[in-house]
Amino acid sequence: MRKSHIIIIVAIAVCMGFVLSSLFEASSYANFAEAFENDSREYHVVGTLDKTHGVVYDPMANPNLTIFHLKDESGVSKKVKLFKSKPQDFEKSETIVIIGEAEGDEFHANEILMKCPSKYESDTKVQNQVR
Repeated sequence: MRKSHIIIIVAIAVCMGFVLSSLFEASSYANFAEAFENDSREYHVVGTLDKTHGVVYDPMANPNLTIFHLKDESGVSKKVKLFKSKPQDFEKSETIVIIGEAEGDEFHANEILMKCPSKYESDTKVQNQVR
């Protein structure tokens, strides 16, 4: 076998190993029950802000910590520590996706995605009523 063939085979093996390792470590969508069963994996949890609990954000004490409760799609509410500043219009969001992992009885999130009400939604309602 030539040296070039050996190099190509090694390169292909390294690429396959990289792809397989990234597939196994990829985060997935889950509810709190699944996320707390495997607390060492990263999950995306979809839910809504649980407004029965308050949102704690004190930028003077820690500008990179927001604490709130999220109710997942199965109705389970858990305390979430988001290690970022509180997003703008956080309380108005319809759906929240938090990305992180379970630790103890809390969910520690390092990313958040929000679906906020559309600013055009009220315009379309008014247009439909006029017609």
